[in-house]
Amino acid sequence: MDSDAYDTERGPSSSPRTGDAEEGPRSVRSAAERILTWRGVLWTGAACVVVVLLLSHFVMQPFLIPSGSMEPTLKIGDRLLVDKLAYRFGDEPRRGDVVVFDGTGSFVQEPPSTNPVTGLLHGVAAALGLAAPPDTDYVKRVVGVGGDHVVCCGKKGRIEVNGRPVTERYVYPGNKPSSVPFDIVVPDGTLFVLGDHRADSRDSRGHLGDPGGGMVPVDKVIGKARWIGWPIRDWSAVRGAEGAFAGVPAAGGPHG
Repeated sequence: MDSDAYDTERGPSSSPRTGDAEEGPRSVRSAAERILTWRGVLWTGAACVVVVLLLSHFVMQPFLIPSGSMEPTLKIGDRLLVDKLAYRFGDEPRRGDVVVFDGTGSFVQEPPSTNPVTGLLHGVAAALGLAAPPDTDYVKRVVGVGGDHVVCCGKKGRIEVNGRPVTERYVYPGNKPSSVPFDIVVPDGTLFVLGDHRADSRDSRGHLGDPGGGMVPVDKVIGKARWIGWPIRDWSAVRGAEGAFAGVPAAGGPHG
């Protein structure tokens, strides 16, 4: 047999090429690496969301302002950072604090029914500051604490707390302290709260005749509004009461 002819007939194409043999494993490795990369990105993203949700639940929660009831202090679209540890270690809300609270039982007698899945997704988005808060959550300023005698309006046309008129520089320009007269004593363990935009705020005044009298239980307070985190141009601490309540005597004490 002519071995040379046999070899010639086989030709170069009959023998495996090294490049082709390597190309297959390379493609498989490349696809596997892409899958692993995407899995890594997804796991990292999921871990970040979990961490943010835990921080939001226990430490600092973003809160999207949905209305103008707290103008000029807080504007529609502002994103608050709410300190959820402010009242966790024995401290309680004070006059002048801006607080976020669950209004169930005070401002809202029964929470609205929602689809469980939709409610869960909305709750996650709200916890990340990407959606408006639940309809039962509110942000207002504390004007009276347990035992306080709060009246509007006094002889000087201002709100009086324990007989002392309060100069509220944070109130929306041109608004009266209140167009609704009231004379109440705040029950212990509750708060009397008002919006800074008095003409555009449904607050404790609007619920005086409801069960609970519009008073917010202290244990329904979610946290204290500390900072405006967004938009960046408005980054600042939330405007305080600027000494408005500094001269107010303690509840139950001698009134001036």
